[in-house]
Amino acid sequence: MMKVALLVLIFVCLAAATVRPVFKGTVEEQFTQFKQVFGRQYKSQAEEKLRSQIFANNLVNAQRMTEESKGATQYGVTQFSDLTTEEFQHLYLMKQMPKYEVIPGHNLDINVTDKEAPAFWDWRYVKVGKPAWDGSCVSAVYNQGQCGSCWAFSATEQIESMFCLQGHSGGVADHLSMQQIVSCDTSCYGCNGGWTYLAYEYVISAGGIDSYASYPYSCQTGTCAFNPANVEAKISSWSYVGQNNEAAMLQYITSTGPISICVDAETWQYYQGGVVLGASCGTSVDHCVQITGYSANVQGYQAWIVRNSWGTSWGYSGYLYVQYGVNACCIASTPTTVQTS
Repeated sequence: MMKVALLVLIFVCLAAATVRPVFKGTVEEQFTQFKQVFGRQYKSQAEEKLRSQIFANNLVNAQRMTEESKGATQYGVTQFSDLTTEEFQHLYLMKQMPKYEVIPGHNLDINVTDKEAPAFWDWRYVKVGKPAWDGSCVSAVYNQGQCGSCWAFSATEQIESMFCLQGHSGGVADHLSMQQIVSCDTSCYGCNGGWTYLAYEYVISAGGIDSYASYPYSCQTGTCAFNPANVEAKISSWSYVGQNNEAAMLQYITSTGPISICVDAETWQYYQGGVVLGASCGTSVDHCVQITGYSANVQGYQAWIVRNSWGTSWGYSGYLYVQYGVNACCIASTPTTVQTS
């Protein structure tokens, strides 16, 4: 188990990590603000009228969802507010996935103890190794764009974190090529979807993953251009981390490292802040992300700290809270990690 030299225990409120625009006024005024903030320009008056109506409908949905959460979650205007549910799912979630199969022999042995979890833990604020080190084993938030490549992002982020935490990158997360996985893993469907465990299997079989600098992200499936000479990181194996067992997941998070997960993210289209409750989520996995931490109290709820891949203008600089302990959004269905080499 990796030894943690120093954990910054001061709670850093995610809400303070970003300054989100406040949308006020009538629906028309908020739509005008939305266009300005997110740089929307429509091809015709007819399209603008259509997007204005979709925006208005989404505001109604967001207000209803906020009320249903009794204020625990704030839903409202996001960069996706001029998209229908169907458009959002098509552009940003996974729409074609291989059959999910539980692979025997990959269960990580986690002995859940009665030891109380820390009130707050986030791998972004953990220092490993020399006390003077000022890096992080969690890379910056990525933006997958209009491509259902989240599965490749989640797998790449997990490899980046564990490669760093297992002592291979000098205490700072390397940026690795998710595009290699998107384009070269033929067991999955590129921008249409895939599974993180299949991404790991591909990286093992390929002999490693290239650096991001040598093989940058293109927001399309593309043609495989993997170059073994540019391999930056290798993994030897992968494991499930307490599948359907959030207590085991929490023990891993607070002792060993982040976790790759896949979730139902349909309602995240409207997410602004607070904690996403289990009661608000569906049960159809369509998006993969990474858990980086845990908080014992977010508006009265225990919550996972989750890193998304929709850029920093979404949520708390690209992060969100998801309720702990109720398998909210299927968060405990496919938790995985890797062993690097």
